[in-house]
Amino acid sequence: MPGGRLTQQERQQIALGLADGLAYAEIARRLDRPTSTVTREVMRNGGPASYRADLAHRATERRTQRRRPAAATARGTQTAALPHGRDPEALQAYEEVFTTVQMANGMPQMMARVMTALTVSDSGSLSAAELARHLQVSPASISKAVAFLDSQGLVRREKDDRRRERYTVDDDIWYQSMIASARATAQVVQTARDGVAVLGPGTPAAARLENVARFLDYVAEAMARAAEQARDILHTRPADAPTPVQE
Repeated sequence: MPGGRLTQQERQQIALGLADGLAYAEIARRLDRPTSTVTREVMRNGGPASYRADLAHRATERRTQRRRPAAATARGTQTAALPHGRDPEALQAYEEVFTTVQMANGMPQMMARVMTALTVSDSGSLSAAELARHLQVSPASISKAVAFLDSQGLVRREKDDRRRERYTVDDDIWYQSMIASARATAQVVQTARDGVAVLGPGTPAAARLENVARFLDYVAEAMARAAEQARDILHTRPADAPTPVQE
């Protein structure tokens, strides 16, 4: 039933759909489920190349058993603690979807979870202890994830007034990420053009590489130009938005 948990039969249908090369949206349509449900199910259980219905079903049952005691203990305090009247279950579901989308774009799972937690926090800044408590993982896992995100320029380290280290996503991080992607694409362009000289101008392989270089060069330039033109959007706030405070 739409909205309920996936059944084992539905997971088998997902596996069959992946084997047939169907897109997540098409599999979801056949199951009468949201596309995000199918995407999240596949990405948290090995990805499209490794998904197995029986293993996914058992893994979900184990996760449910582990979460039930913790959820029963924290339900009252969590509901009261969420600001702006947010629905805890809706927020948790959204965090899972956001994490899944980042994983689908190549980000490792724990790094994606940390990035999501920081992005959806009102302050955009959390300490290692706050992240570990929110994600229910060890401080070591947080440290490893933050080191990766820091190396990619996706988070910024800073000290609070108590000299504790906090990890922050600021308004310019997505701009910097787009610029870094454009630069990486430009490197592919140059490598492709180097191959033209090696393979011999006018040969079929060289022509193929030249076309790739021209295409990616256009994309990289357009990406960098669009990011620069739209940069101010990242600094726009609703007129009535409260000033973010540290959580």
